[in-house]
Amino acid sequence: MKNNKSKKITKKIIAGEFKGKTLTLPSKVTTRSSKAIVLESFFNTIQFDIIDANFVEVFSGSGSIGLEALSRGASNIYFMERDREALRVLKQNISLTDPNRCEVFGGDSFANINTITNILKRKNQDAYFYIDPPFSIREGMEDIYDKTINLISNLPKECVKLIIIEHMSGLDLPNNINGYELQKSKKFGNTALSYYL
Repeated sequence: MKNNKSKKITKKIIAGEFKGKTLTLPSKVTTRSSKAIVLESFFNTIQFDIIDANFVEVFSGSGSIGLEALSRGASNIYFMERDREALRVLKQNISLTDPNRCEVFGGDSFANINTITNILKRKNQDAYFYIDPPFSIREGMEDIYDKTINLISNLPKECVKLIIIEHMSGLDLPNNINGYELQKSKKFGNTALSYYL
C-alpha cells in the first residue's frame, strides 16, 4: 500500500542569530509561503531598523517572516494565525528560536489586532506590521483585501512604525488608507510589496 503522506516542505532562516534553522511550512492548501526574493528585498529595506523593534506578522502561516525578523534582532514578535494546522506548525517553528520573545494569537486576525495594539499602547511602543493575506483568488477569500484595508485603516497611528503588505502584483491598492500614505511598491512576478506610513 502506498504511503500518501506528503513530503514536508521546509524553508531556512536566511540570516542572523538563528541562521540556518529549518522551518516547516504548513500545507499549501491553507497558506502561501513568501518567496525568498521577496523576503530578501524586504529585509534589505529595513535591515538595521528591525533591531530592537516590535514586529507583527498578520496571517502568519509558518511564521517565517516574523522568525526572520527575530533572528535579525527584533525584540518582540506578535504572530496572528487562525488556521489550526498552520498554528501547530507555527508553534513548532517558534520552539526552534526564542519563544520568550514571541507571542501567538490564534483565531480571528481582525479581533487580535486590537489586542496587540492595546499591548503596544500600554507599553508606549510601535511596531512593523507585515500583512500577507491569502490571495483573493482562493475560494472564500474574495473580500480579503477589503478586510485588510479596513484593518489597516483602524490601526492607531502611534502604534505603527511601518505597514508592509504582500499582495498579488495585479492588485491596485489605494495611495492613501485613512491617513497612511503609500511610500513605495515593488513587484516580484505575481507578488508585490507595498509600504505604507
